[in-house]
Amino acid sequence: MTLKSPEQKSGRLVVPGERLGVIEEFIPDSGTYVIDGVIYSKVIGRALIDLQNRRVSVYPLVKDELVPKASSIVIGQIGNAQSDNVLVKIFKLNNKNLSGEFSGILHVSDVSDRYVDMMSDVVKPGDIVRAKVISSKNRVYHLSTNDKNLGIMYAFCSRCSTLLEHQRYDELRCPKCGNIEKRKISPDYGKEPL
Repeated sequence: MTLKSPEQKSGRLVVPGERLGVIEEFIPDSGTYVIDGVIYSKVIGRALIDLQNRRVSVYPLVKDELVPKASSIVIGQIGNAQSDNVLVKIFKLNNKNLSGEFSGILHVSDVSDRYVDMMSDVVKPGDIVRAKVISSKNRVYHLSTNDKNLGIMYAFCSRCSTLLEHQRYDELRCPKCGNIEKRKISPDYGKEPL
């Protein structure tokens, strides 16, 4: 879809990731980004098309839209797990709730300064994690918990899904079934309200 028809010109509401045209048609300007020659909206806003100068831009509806960027601190829930990475559904950015959905990847090499063999040794699906965005290459947020203030904030028992209690260092105990598990936990484990 290109923005040549009158109803698709200036003023149309667009959302992040929405296709605006191709670089053969338009020069990308503020509020846009390009992947493989296709111009996309970077923000929620109004698409502005300058047909005379062949430029496309997006003017944001909100001044400070909440979008994760490199060095942002995010809170999310661990989802699908592989042996060397996990998906994280991000729902908070710098202690503010997000309205949209963002996903991140936490790789085994970015979990801790100690050697970690498998992700299941330090995180499990369902856990709530505080992490730092280290890059957003290809619209994927790459995360790290390799810092003393980052890690799992809340963890749930793998056997019975009960909230685990902090024992010592990285050891957690289930108050219901007695199961002992390890995680890469944050120093304020179980204390910060979500």
